[in-house]
Amino acid sequence: METPLYVESRSLVKRFSGPWPVLINTAFIMVLFYASWWIFQDPRGIMRMYTPYVGYMWCRWLLVIMIWIAYIFDFWPFSRKWLNNTHPLLKGTILTVLTVALFTIVLKVFFETILGEYAIAYFSPERLTQEGIVEFYALEYSAQAILMFAAIASWLSPAWIVAMEGSPWNKLAQPLKGFSIFMFTFLLSVIVYFVAFHPHMAILFDPWQNFTAITPPWWENFADTVHGNFNIAWIMCCTVIVWMYETIWERYPFSMIKTAWLRRASSFFGIIAIAVALSFFLYFAQELVWGEAIRGTRRDAAPDWRWLHVGEMAIFWLVPALFMYFYFKNGFNRYSKVVNILLRTVISIVAAIVLYYVYYKTSHLFLGTQKGFSHPQQFPMIPLIWFINIMLINYWFMDGWPGWRLEKQAEKQIEDEKVIHTSFQPISSLSPAFYKGAAGGVVGGVVLYFIIIYLIPLMGSMLIIFE
Repeated sequence: METPLYVESRSLVKRFSGPWPVLINTAFIMVLFYASWWIFQDPRGIMRMYTPYVGYMWCRWLLVIMIWIAYIFDFWPFSRKWLNNTHPLLKGTILTVLTVALFTIVLKVFFETILGEYAIAYFSPERLTQEGIVEFYALEYSAQAILMFAAIASWLSPAWIVAMEGSPWNKLAQPLKGFSIFMFTFLLSVIVYFVAFHPHMAILFDPWQNFTAITPPWWENFADTVHGNFNIAWIMCCTVIVWMYETIWERYPFSMIKTAWLRRASSFFGIIAIAVALSFFLYFAQELVWGEAIRGTRRDAAPDWRWLHVGEMAIFWLVPALFMYFYFKNGFNRYSKVVNILLRTVISIVAAIVLYYVYYKTSHLFLGTQKGFSHPQQFPMIPLIWFINIMLINYWFMDGWPGWRLEKQAEKQIEDEKVIHTSFQPISSLSPAFYKGAAGGVVGGVVLYFIIIYLIPLMGSMLIIFE
């Protein structure tokens, strides 16, 4: 029998009435974010890992390790009793330390030693330095390769749980289930890495390493660039869509398919299709605002930067969506599922636009980044993913403390509006009204697409961030 994930089976109850839990937790995670940012990332701070690739690599791998702990291994080897009875502050500290310890092992043992010293030199900064690469670039190249692997893993690891429902290992007990899914998704990540990013790493060196990789990369003519940012774009969108599907979309609409194998396959490949469509739409939107990309140029006119910015814009969308899911119980729950999901999506997009504007207006003041859209020291994915990591620690590891508390099984059930998370509803039936609604949705979607395309240049001229 399949056991639900701990993060899905628990009930979190408000400690205080009204908006106080949201306000308290917002202040709490903002303090954690800024303090940890100053210590580890800020170029003006202590460790100054925002180089940017070293800091970016840390962000991505910490995220992947937390996904492994919460979704792949379901907090094994910790028992449900320990998870339920340990104080959230202590539990959060222990699980966060475990995350950092596992990340250190992955970085130092697997990548820099096993791969970097015995297989592929660019995974080891020391090996690159010995080959004559300047120390700074040796560190950056190595960090870039390792973080690109993390970008893939942060998509495939949760996708196999969310879309494929852990099949065919979904009925196994931990740790067999966790290790099976971990090994398989790790294998998939290796394959995607060598197809999508190894050619990019091969062209960083002069001469191009054409005997060890396909150079120029296979995507050159299609993406109008040899840079791996083309793959960063659609893979980042895959990561975002997986979590949209899991959170504010409540695994709709693929959850309506009752045949298990068809539902899982449709979910997995449907997420990819939506993500690829989103990546091309966001690239096209930049051309509508800034004009056609010009190969050979730099900064915001270059195709490689615009593909990178596709992934960045997607992350701006993910932050408010997760915040809504974690701290507002998805916000809208009173209407039909379709209407609720539509309202959540619209609100999260509007919030993403606001966050985008505020970030570029103020990040150079508070985060130590450089002013501008496309400065080499301006990587919004780093602080945004760092912030997401803090939210995950608070929600996954600390049960929403201090604003929320874990409801004990023996306690009396409370009313729905006080619960921050509940399990997903059973699969709906495909009624005739569904097909009518789907047809109307397709027509409405096409009309909405052309309206948005018409409005984007106007919106771009109105939301002028830099003069």
